[in-house]
Amino acid sequence: MMKIELSFCLRHKISCIKVNPVIIKIIIVLLLLFILFNLFRALFIMVSGRDNGRPMSHYLGRRVMFSVIVLIIVIAALKLGYIYPNANPTTHIQTQINITKPHQQNANTKQPPEKQSVYLG
Repeated sequence: MMKIELSFCLRHKISCIKVNPVIIKIIIVLLLLFILFNLFRALFIMVSGRDNGRPMSHYLGRRVMFSVIVLIIVIAALKLGYIYPNANPTTHIQTQINITKPHQQNANTKQPPEKQSVYLG
């Protein structure tokens, strides 16, 4: 992956930007926290009923805008190879090892049949 990226940069005579995946993840987390902050600001305005400041729709619109920005950043980082998605869970094979000894059943270990009383009086 690195060789392909480096040859692409040299061939097209552009400078490739090296981005640390941790920085991208920190930016995404900070944007998500800012989205939550705007959501709770809108909730506070809705509950308090104050109209002297900005309307509730301002904070809800800001929340939607930053959600779109986070989505674009995640898709771009995935496509550019800066971050990688989790592996498909079906590719993991789980092996179960049976370490218990089988219990031999004989006539004494079986449950006795239930008995009902015929007398209903």
